[in-house]
Amino acid sequence: MAKKKISKETSLEETLWNSANKLRKNMDAAEYKHIVLGLVFLKYISDSFEELRKKLEKGEGEYEGADPDDPEEYRAENVFYVPEKARWEYLEGNAKKTTIGVDVDSAMELIENDNALLKGVLPKEYAKENLDKQSLGGLIDLIGTIPLGDTESKTKDVLGRVYEYFLGQFALEEGKKGGQFYTPTCLVNLLVAMLEPYEGRVFDPCCGSGGMFVSSEKFINAHSDRYRGKYTEIENLFDKVVSVYGQESNQTTWRLCKMNLALRGIDSSNIKWNNEGSFLKDAHEDLKADYIIANPPFNDGDWSGETLSDDYRWSYGIPPVSNANYAWIQHFVTHLSTTGKAGFLLATKSLASESNAEKEIRKGLIEDNLVECIVLLPGKLFYTTPAPVCLWILSRGKKTDKTLFIDASHNMEYKSLDRTHIQFTDDNIRTVCDTYHQWLNKFEEYRDIPGYCKSVSKSNITDSLYPGHYIGVNVTADDYKDRNISQKQVLSNLGEIGTRMSCLEQESAKFEELVKNAIANTSEKKIKVRLSDVLEESIEILGEKEEPEILSCTENAGLVLQSERFSKRVATEDTSKYKIVRKHDIVYNPYLLWAGAIDQCTIVDEGITSPAYMVFKVKEEYEPLIVGHVLKSEYMKKWYWNISIGTHERRRTASPEKFLNLEIELPDFDTQKEIKKLYSDLMQQIKVIGDLQAALASTASDLNEFFTGI
Repeated sequence: MAKKKISKETSLEETLWNSANKLRKNMDAAEYKHIVLGLVFLKYISDSFEELRKKLEKGEGEYEGADPDDPEEYRAENVFYVPEKARWEYLEGNAKKTTIGVDVDSAMELIENDNALLKGVLPKEYAKENLDKQSLGGLIDLIGTIPLGDTESKTKDVLGRVYEYFLGQFALEEGKKGGQFYTPTCLVNLLVAMLEPYEGRVFDPCCGSGGMFVSSEKFINAHSDRYRGKYTEIENLFDKVVSVYGQESNQTTWRLCKMNLALRGIDSSNIKWNNEGSFLKDAHEDLKADYIIANPPFNDGDWSGETLSDDYRWSYGIPPVSNANYAWIQHFVTHLSTTGKAGFLLATKSLASESNAEKEIRKGLIEDNLVECIVLLPGKLFYTTPAPVCLWILSRGKKTDKTLFIDASHNMEYKSLDRTHIQFTDDNIRTVCDTYHQWLNKFEEYRDIPGYCKSVSKSNITDSLYPGHYIGVNVTADDYKDRNISQKQVLSNLGEIGTRMSCLEQESAKFEELVKNAIANTSEKKIKVRLSDVLEESIEILGEKEEPEILSCTENAGLVLQSERFSKRVATEDTSKYKIVRKHDIVYNPYLLWAGAIDQCTIVDEGITSPAYMVFKVKEEYEPLIVGHVLKSEYMKKWYWNISIGTHERRRTASPEKFLNLEIELPDFDTQKEIKKLYSDLMQQIKVIGDLQAALASTASDLNEFFTGI
């Protein structure tokens, strides 16, 4: 079927990425990431070295009498010394040889030996058998066409653009796993712009690839006028005014971070790695930081909490073993200086979680006047989750007993990256930061805006920190029918939508918890059924109808949009024989690469999937969501391994007959009906919000008049 072509001007970094990605072939993104970024690093330091070497060879001015072969000459200029057989010119000259993999590994080893800060950091995986040496040579030739480390390129920040773009693209390719090393740049920039780390100790105890430090450096360089008179040399200003401290438990991610900082001349000597991680082995136990900027893992249930029940950090209460959110929060608080601030991202669940332990900790934070600002952000910002996220700012140096709540989760114009991801724009960041800084520094000029922001006294804050509980205004749907509504009513209407959406998020979370509890319930209120009694196969194919989203069933990521994983393949293949999948259908992959992979369609209302997969509808008498939860449970994972031939085989088989013959337990029909009713209520609430938004759109002229007035 014909595909729509989108014409647009591609940037340098996008062009380079597209070319490099073609050379990847069958290599996994997680592995290829280190191959590409290692070469980008090598090209950058080689360019910097060669530019300085030419100046040393000329021996003019300050370089008179300099020895171009003395490594100390380069170190004095904060340039990495590159041995002859590690220089880009040498590698490019050998790129077509079959030994190029060994040559690159050797180059990395030589650079580490001559530069102590890089010891054990650079990738040395280029001689591996699974890396096609012809493709490696092509990649070297490709990266060789882009100047990265010379003065002009540094001025244009070519390296920064390429490196950050590549990190983001690899995170997108890896999906949920990508979140382990990468926080979207827009969110990093938002955190840094709000905290303004002008001077002091900056700490990230889950630092990933170091984005928080890089953004802090850019922030300081962008505000270098602030330091004139205090520092005569603005070059390398960051290391003069800020010292960075970090910790990372994933060694390969730690290496990425060390390279990322080295490329920018940031001192990374206090970026530590250990397998245990920040909870079990705090590498900076005595550190009191002026700024903590972090994006910890969301809702982490595997943080060894059972071994830390009497830890000194739990001054507000013992966090639940099943969720590390409030362990991270207390870890941050422990490391704050007497006037320090912590800005971090968490799942929105953290704002009003129901567990008694978390409520108690949250209550303590509020009572001690640590919560300075809460920002609710939209969904689709992360590669790890499509759900909305939130930004916390805690401060030990608050000058007021008030907390600022901002709802930036709607009614802003975000940039769309693809169907499932958006980006917080520079304008979005500026809007939120201006609101926060005006409230913080010019309180007399600040004003509450219903539906967007509100300053709330500590005495009026409940055990919930959801912005929607404080900034919304109650109005009825009938208010939208009046074409002559006032400007004040427009804001009230916007606030109602925000409030309803916040409440919907909470109720959805409670509903999900109810479903999980119903499935886990070991009481007699259970029925045993075979999957053949619950599911009926659907063989409806697309034919010549207009093509919806293509879905792929994977072992680890579940059902995903295939266009984001295999864009080139999707653009060319014939999809007329693909099977139609509707919302709540079950997709089962019995034969191919991820044999036994099972997931339920919840990401689109209608899609199509490979004819090799089996598609099942849930029979009318059963509640689809409950069936979906059971099929994705730990029990089913165990069953899957039992029937597959073996994990060592790339292509293995799992009998559909065994799948359909499997006996499962479901809540009884009364419980299913109750859950079905609750689900119907949630859908109705979503419809009400949709109606409100549609009605609000009919008042566009009023909105335009209002915002023009502002």
